[in-house]
Amino acid sequence: MTRFLIIRFSSIGDIVLTTPVIRCLKQQIEDVEIHYLTKKQFGGLLENNPYIDKLWLLDKNFDELLSQIRKTHIDYIIDLHHNLRTQRLKNKLSILSFSFNKLNYAKWMMVNFKKNRLPDVHIVDRYLDTLSSFDVENDGKGLDFFPGNTWSDLPKEAQKQLPDRYIALAIGAQHFTKKAPPEKLAMLIDNLSLPVIILGGPADTGAAESIISRSLKKDTVNLAGKISLDNSAFLVSKAEAIVTHDTGLMHIAAAFGKKIMSIWGNTIPEFGMYPYQAHPASRIFEVKDLPCRPCSKIGFQQCPKKHFRCMMDQDMMGIAQYVNRETETGRTDTAGA
Repeated sequence: MTRFLIIRFSSIGDIVLTTPVIRCLKQQIEDVEIHYLTKKQFGGLLENNPYIDKLWLLDKNFDELLSQIRKTHIDYIIDLHHNLRTQRLKNKLSILSFSFNKLNYAKWMMVNFKKNRLPDVHIVDRYLDTLSSFDVENDGKGLDFFPGNTWSDLPKEAQKQLPDRYIALAIGAQHFTKKAPPEKLAMLIDNLSLPVIILGGPADTGAAESIISRSLKKDTVNLAGKISLDNSAFLVSKAEAIVTHDTGLMHIAAAFGKKIMSIWGNTIPEFGMYPYQAHPASRIFEVKDLPCRPCSKIGFQQCPKKHFRCMMDQDMMGIAQYVNRETETGRTDTAGA
């Protein structure tokens, strides 16, 4: 029996992007046991994954967790987070480890000098590169998302509001500079033909209410902060398409093969975290050729230049027109993708 420990502490999208590594390891190596370590708050993303034999959850007691892991006699560590905490863990366990290349220098050059030294390689493929010593290859099956048994059990109030056909609008993101302002999203909603369901976490409730108050469209359903992540994933799986920022639901949508219209602010797809193996009608919307973009490899809580042009200059009318065209009843082609 060979035991692998995969490490990715956070967050939603990053963890979903590791699922091909889990599956390929489990399916391509004989007599293997897959262990996975993540933070407790993200355990729900993986607890139903059939390719994971043991899920380890980091809460508060780091040393106690290390002691328990040590007793399981792990053979190899696959470090897909590669930070100071994972380095500390690897040092204490003294187990042969393989870490993915975060491309920090290339990202730094892009952010600070706008010199693109980034390889045209998605982060999923860089994750999978860590398995090359084991002759594990990309199976081409994309991302996985395995929800809980009650994922479709929406609150009754939400069920009453659901239209038959709709666009999912994921308004969340970890950083302010990844999110379009409420007035821009209200403009987008007002120009969409289908009803819209707004999705987001508890931190997005204020933005959702602001969008609703600014919008003239009366059939929008606001579920931001009102349903679970599994419930949100269920609604994404049933949507005609999803309009989203660079955030976790974007990657969950890719796992379902949905049409993804992603709106990018201060970060850029060239960092390698665009929708993986997305539906051919998917499209990335970004304001190109801004001298200040990207201003960070992650994001800020306010625009460093104060103008926020990477979002304020987004063509919401054009995005709406594209979404409307791709969600017409009976549409079969993918022109313009």
